[in-house]
Amino acid sequence: QVQLVESGGGWVQAGGSLRLSCAASRRTFGDYAMAWFRQSPGKEREFVAAIYSSGGRIYYSESAKGRFTISRDNAASNTVHMEMNNLKPEDTGVYYCGYYQGDWKIELVTTTPYESWGQGTQVTVSS
Repeated sequence: QVQLVESGGGWVQAGGSLRLSCAASRRTFGDYAMAWFRQSPGKEREFVAAIYSSGGRIYYSESAKGRFTISRDNAASNTVHMEMNNLKPEDTGVYYCGYYQGDWKIELVTTTPYESWGQGTQVTVSS
């Protein structure tokens, strides 16, 4: 199973920016998806952004559109980044990176197909 390591979380004031990174433990072969989900206390893990290897297809939640950008690292195909701008207090939560290998699935905007998860990184946005 692929191990995922997230980094880049922290504390920021509203309107600020953070960059999250997720590195897979081994190079991925074949098609795969990597995504970011967010979980706040008492809430379910919710989709934020995803990228699918074939065609570089990218997906965002409505709240992330226009503010967050997910991308693959040019030098390391097993690493994805997410640039988060204009952060809001409601963006606060633990951000988890997910990975699955295989065909494109319409469910990739849900937790269902993801086989591996990172340990999570805390993002706190103060008002």
